Amino acid sequence: MDLRKYIATVEDFPTPGIIFRDITPLMANGKAFSYATTKFTEFALEVDAQLIVGPEARGFIFGCPVATNLQLGFIPVRKPKKLPRDVISKTYDLEYGSNTLCMHADSIKKGQKVLIVDDLLATGGTVKATVDLVEQMGGIVVGIAFLIELIDLKGRQLLKDYNVISLMEF
Repeated sequence: MDLRKYIATVEDFPTPGIIFRDITPLMANGKAFSYATTKFTEFALEVDAQLIVGPEARGFIFGCPVATNLQLGFIPVRKPKKLPRDVISKTYDLEYGSNTLCMHADSIKKGQKVLIVDDLLATGGTVKATVDLVEQMGGIVVGIAFLIELIDLKGRQLLKDYNVISLMEF
């Protein structure tokens, strides 16, 4: 299935000069959405994942069906003050400023094999922070799966030591 035909291109959003890849048409098409989550599920089986981790919010959209398909747990990665119990956090730099991600401090057991699922690989900052959180808890990142990879932003270079797939490239 050619998933690219379910991605809308929006120029100058959210700011002039940016080309936004809108995944909502893919999500709205049951067959395309199912196809994408099935591909992620197959990858999870291939890497023998024991747990699925997804950064908010689109990592939830694609990670939860994978976890459900395999009867595995799903761990959300959230912005500060969104999780109610003790958390660990990771601050990382953006082009202008910084961002912080958090996970519950007891969400991953040492040695647990983790697949990270998200919608988009751009510069790689968000997913690298997620990788760092997983590894800080002793989890083993066995794979990272993306719906879309923006190859000109070279985010894969930041993840060169990991098994990374993307279902389509722009």
